[in-house]
Amino acid sequence: PEEAAAVVKKLITQDNVIAILGEVASTRSLAAAPIAQKYKIPMVSPSSTNPKVTQVGDYIFRVCFIDPFQGPVMARFAHDNLKLSKVAILKDLKSDYSLGLAEFFTSKFKELGGQIVSEQNFQTGDSDFKGQLTRIRSANPDALFIPAYYTEVGLIARQARQLGIKAVLLGGDGWDSPKLFEIGQDAVNGAYFSNHYASESPNPATQKFIKDYKAKFNESPDGLSAAGYDAAMILLNAIEKAADLTPDGIRAQLASTKDFEGATGKITINGERNADKDAFIVKVEGKALKFVTLLGP
Repeated sequence: PEEAAAVVKKLITQDNVIAILGEVASTRSLAAAPIAQKYKIPMVSPSSTNPKVTQVGDYIFRVCFIDPFQGPVMARFAHDNLKLSKVAILKDLKSDYSLGLAEFFTSKFKELGGQIVSEQNFQTGDSDFKGQLTRIRSANPDALFIPAYYTEVGLIARQARQLGIKAVLLGGDGWDSPKLFEIGQDAVNGAYFSNHYASESPNPATQKFIKDYKAKFNESPDGLSAAGYDAAMILLNAIEKAADLTPDGIRAQLASTKDFEGATGKITINGERNADKDAFIVKVEGKALKFVTLLGP
């Protein structure tokens, strides 16, 4: 986080930028946003889903859904679609993203009549989760919700299966990376998570983005790539429409973004500078992500 803050301060005070794209992770965005707000430079995060990010001030935007939406979406999917009643949670104490997502999932799942039978913690960088997973195994959950990023998720999944935990694995957009399959291997097969996009989406803008991305990089994009593209395109759109090329002019256009056809779907920036959009639920099948359903508010 300190590094993110230092980089943003340098970009503004030394490089004289008029807008900033980023950050990706919520903890880093929360470090960078107060500096952008202080200097009144618009900042657009592609994928920081913690609600506090845009609450920093009126120059901070995002093109993704937020955790008070994403958490309940996964709770509804677990309860209504998968018909699960007992869930365990393993969350990262050092991640604003993980703590927020766990909180919003828990609240909605309980409201729906489900039970949280075990709630365990780890910290970013941990590699041994056997103690927490042994306690989770004792609670015999139907599902294990892991609101974390793919590195730890992959390791947790493998260790869970090694310990004989057969619960369905559930997660959020932080899972989305080709490295999830490299690290998690067969252990992540059959898991579900909420995401910003799915490659099988019939949306023409999504399909064009995938085609162009493959042509340029010779590989398929993940959700973060699509969200990053949308953040850049929405910012460029605001720059083109701005009455004058000033941070204030760009900020005004960002705030009025409506029905923008992005790679992650149709995006409208609401009054809280968050994106109104649906969440994709995807299922891990081999090294592919299969589109399951779209869930709105």
